[in-house]
Amino acid sequence: MSKIEDIVDSLENKISKVLHKLEVLKQTNAKISEQLAIQQQKNIQQQEEISSWADKYEALKMANSLLGSDDNNRETKLKINTLIRDIDHCIAQLSE
Repeated sequence: MSKIEDIVDSLENKISKVLHKLEVLKQTNAKISEQLAIQQQKNIQQQEEISSWADKYEALKMANSLLGSDDNNRETKLKINTLIRDIDHCIAQLSE
């Protein structure tokens, strides 16, 4: 009978250790999930900042072209033509 009790005790100890490891892994998983969420939020903020800087860069290129820089004349002319077409379209809709 003592042998069965030893086996049961051994199983209880192993189960206890497994449950402890499970709890530790759950806590670790929760911490990693939290860190992932934080990093994803930072990534979103950085993407928004990159987009903002790209818009500012495009505006600066256009301003430089309008001030006489020859670097982006073609792009500026295309942009102005697009804006004129948009304005003409709006005027046509308003006149209907």
